[in-house]
Amino acid sequence: MPSKKGYQIIVENNEKTSVTENYCSNISWFVFITCTILSLFLVISIPTMFFPNNRCLTLDINVLSNVTVNNIIQSSAEHVNCTGKYIYVLDLPSKFNTDLLENCSSINPWKDICALLGNSGLGEKIRVTSKDDIKVFSGSNWYDTDQFSSEVIFHSRMKQYKCLTNDYSEASAVFVPFYSGLDVGRYLWTTNATLRDGTAKELVEFLTQRPEWKRFGGRDHFLIAGRITWDFSRTSENLSTPDGWGNHLLDLPEMKNVTSLLLEASPTSKSEIGIPYPTYFHPETLTEVDSWQNQIRRKNRPYLFSFAGAPRPNIKESIRNLLIDQCLAAAKHGVCNFLHMNPDVKPVTIMSVFQQSDFCLQPPGDSYTRKSTFDSILAGCIPVFFHPGSAYVHYIWHLPKNYSSYSVFIPMNDLMSGNVSIEKTLSRIPKYRVKAMREEVIKLIPRIVYANPNSNVVDDSFEDAFEVAVQGVLNRVERLKSEINGSNYESVIPNELAWKYKFFGDLDNHDWDKYFGY
Repeated sequence: MPSKKGYQIIVENNEKTSVTENYCSNISWFVFITCTILSLFLVISIPTMFFPNNRCLTLDINVLSNVTVNNIIQSSAEHVNCTGKYIYVLDLPSKFNTDLLENCSSINPWKDICALLGNSGLGEKIRVTSKDDIKVFSGSNWYDTDQFSSEVIFHSRMKQYKCLTNDYSEASAVFVPFYSGLDVGRYLWTTNATLRDGTAKELVEFLTQRPEWKRFGGRDHFLIAGRITWDFSRTSENLSTPDGWGNHLLDLPEMKNVTSLLLEASPTSKSEIGIPYPTYFHPETLTEVDSWQNQIRRKNRPYLFSFAGAPRPNIKESIRNLLIDQCLAAAKHGVCNFLHMNPDVKPVTIMSVFQQSDFCLQPPGDSYTRKSTFDSILAGCIPVFFHPGSAYVHYIWHLPKNYSSYSVFIPMNDLMSGNVSIEKTLSRIPKYRVKAMREEVIKLIPRIVYANPNSNVVDDSFEDAFEVAVQGVLNRVERLKSEINGSNYESVIPNELAWKYKFFGDLDNHDWDKYFGY
């Protein structure tokens, strides 16, 4: 409200103000007040009308401090219900995240992966130029995303989260933006265990001294470990044994309270949860996802099944050679499409194979899980699994428990005994059933892709893999907090049965016991 003193009309040399002067004065005040109110209305209303999520600021939030980012997004939180959803982002020393990006050329000993980690973790944009590219991709948000870039992507997406807070005391969960996978990737092939464990130990020392940790002993903390569990679970200092791989971040006692999100979780850990591997698609809105879903619904799929992979001759229990043999045999009469994978295969080639197939074989590789699983789902191709650890018991927040609705399960032991023909098994599935399963796969797409963290367009109705994971963390942290009062059943579950409890919710005997050593 303007001060009366600052805008008073002073009439000199008159003992009395004339009627005309009073009239003009009143008009001036009316015009001023009207213009002021109108200006305030426009300032407040225009961003709301055109940018309903209060994100009209064209900022590169990656260069902002956590405090500034939180202040901006906190204003958006006033317009949504953030009760029970507030997240506090720890401000870590740069050696735990940004320094790793700045020294990205040292992460992989065989190649420079800086380009793959750039662009907020999305990597370089895929140029859709040729006719073949246009047939495979639609829209512009396709990137050559590395499978191990989820830490950077997740951190970038967190800066867009609508319920950030600067006050950890009101937060439901605390995010620890440690790029653990990038850190351990530098030393996985070294024989110096002290070097591999160094940063992980420093992180735990830092966390346990913080007031945020002391509230709940770390039970409300979570982080992303953007590799598979075996890269962080070394339990022996003897590097001559199989247990000598990786660092021991997740084996540290303090980390047992922290929720760790990995590309592949340990079946024997209650605190580890699987999240999807990053795909090549990073849409901005749900409308863009809808457009992609409609495109792949219309795809002509001439092949019954396909396999994109390579042999694993050094893994005794690998079934890949069997799959390749069966696929090549079926290829002779146009039923299977085999793509021999190598580092030079382009994303357009991979996605093209999956888009032409009804079913995509997803056997274990170097570990239980594969990035290919999520690429095939993105292409509308029904995944075929041979081990429950390839998806079902890992991605409990992102994939339905009713696994037969969207996938086919062929026990690997049956395949190895020579009792199963993949072609015959899949060809027996009625066409109406194939169509229904494909529709379930297509419905999963929004939940398994990571939205573009560089976009100024924020679609609150778009629950991507990040949003699903965050909600899962919030739910889990709430249960962990109840453990303090002795009311959480999870605390008494044996670690070796963690997979069973997380998937089935009980400890009863099950056919899958044999896959996990029981």
